[in-house]
Amino acid sequence: MEHLQQTHMSRPRPSSQPARLWGALSTTGLLVGVLFFAVSLTPSLIPRPYLVQGAISGLSLAAGYAIGVFLRGLWSFFELPDASPRRERTLKIVAGLVCGAAVAVFLWQTAGWQNTVRNIMGLEPIETVAPLKLGLLAALVFFVLVFLARLFLLTFHFLSRMLERLVTRPIARAIGGLVAIALFWSVADGLIFKLALRAADSSFQQLDALIDADVAPPSDPAKTGSAASLVNWDELGRQGRQFIASGPTGAEIGAFFGDEARDPVRVYVGLNSAETARDRAKLALEELKRAGGFERKSLLVVVPTGTGWIDPAALDPVEYLLHGDVASVAVQYSYLTSWLSLLVEPGYGADAANALFDEVYSYWKTLPKDRRPKLYLHGLSLGAMNSQGSVDLFDVISDPFQGALWSGPPFPSGMWQSVTADRDPSSPAWLPRYRDSSVIRFTSQENALDMEGARWGAMRIVYLQYASDPVTFFDPHAFYREPQWMKAPRGPDVSPALRWFPVVTGLQLLADMALATTSPIGYGHVYAPEHYIDAWTAVTDPPTVTPEDVTRLKTHFKGKF
Repeated sequence: MEHLQQTHMSRPRPSSQPARLWGALSTTGLLVGVLFFAVSLTPSLIPRPYLVQGAISGLSLAAGYAIGVFLRGLWSFFELPDASPRRERTLKIVAGLVCGAAVAVFLWQTAGWQNTVRNIMGLEPIETVAPLKLGLLAALVFFVLVFLARLFLLTFHFLSRMLERLVTRPIARAIGGLVAIALFWSVADGLIFKLALRAADSSFQQLDALIDADVAPPSDPAKTGSAASLVNWDELGRQGRQFIASGPTGAEIGAFFGDEARDPVRVYVGLNSAETARDRAKLALEELKRAGGFERKSLLVVVPTGTGWIDPAALDPVEYLLHGDVASVAVQYSYLTSWLSLLVEPGYGADAANALFDEVYSYWKTLPKDRRPKLYLHGLSLGAMNSQGSVDLFDVISDPFQGALWSGPPFPSGMWQSVTADRDPSSPAWLPRYRDSSVIRFTSQENALDMEGARWGAMRIVYLQYASDPVTFFDPHAFYREPQWMKAPRGPDVSPALRWFPVVTGLQLLADMALATTSPIGYGHVYAPEHYIDAWTAVTDPPTVTPEDVTRLKTHFKGKF
């Protein structure tokens, strides 16, 4: 025992001392970080205010600094020769001047780069990006991250030294690292992540329960939420009440076409209307039967976004195209925004979409084919992803539904990923051509659905997506490789000044996702009714609507939302 103690006491100290919280910064790290900061000022998909740009630049500076520190450590680890002190000072001065010049040039060009995006989207150009405020914010973000990183290293070294009294150094470092990670993760998860989500959850729940004074329960007994309805008005949620109370009437549709039209049927079941997703789907089916939804010529199974919202720019036009002889049914699965819903409760939306489709499709199949409505699916954003996941085409191939329109599908959407990956190699990733285009077609701002030599089959599926939509085209691999949609030819709504940079482009696209709905309508993640009209016309092929009617309808809806 005495021999072991002597051996342990004589063990040399680690060569690297514990990190000081406020020690000098690495020169190599700063040089790489400054270059990352500079390229973070280049444009991406969505125009960025200086606050967002400052945060991205600070993260990029920190990421570059970490890479520089790692590379310098790797150089020392392999005991590669260092330059002489005099030459090293010269190199540092030259590198510092080059990096400083790069930052100055890039800051000077930032407003122009942002304007390449703004000009495409029809926004007013900006004269400056507030470079001083931007730089101060980036520096603040950088120093906070460096402080946290050094605090983590300090914790790791402290735990390792304590454990070295009991076990060997490698084991002590391994255990110390795991404990430090667990400690920091628990703090981030418990005190920051969960508290923030709880606050957001409470806010969205209160907003969902809010009853607008100008939205009264319907008096028409055929409508959902009326006194005769199976669904209580107060349990529909804010978005459900808006959906039922809005939309065109048969009189408005008839006046547009100069003919008689029916009032469209809209059925919605709120999150509080029943306990489980399956119960809500069953309730929706019964309410749809009660409202006469299966007696219409067309039936839409709609999956809302995370908040329960259904885009009127998508639903109102198709109700016009089908002369009001259409029913729509939807079930709420969350009151959080789509990105929070995807993060917190990713299975809820899928469960709700599966349950609703199963209930509606199973009943629809029992109806005589010559007396049942045409069946279509629709979803926007998270609703598009969940709607796609609700259908296995092999399960419905013997008795297929008529079509689907999925707009702004999020990048994790399985079916969308598969189709895009298997596209015709000659077609771009942002506008794929899939096989013979008889089942699936893609379109964007410019109608690309009328394809020479292609004929629709029994089922028509259309993806409406914008090349500037980061919800669709965010790519986790963009941190280390260029996404396919960046390659030529690019989408018409993507800045020609956009360039790929490792790590930085991934951070830019993450910020773009947060800003995706701040773009003007017709760009980013905000889909325009005129583009929905082209897509719905292709999917439903309305028999009494002429090309002139389509043009008039686009004019009617332009600027309405």
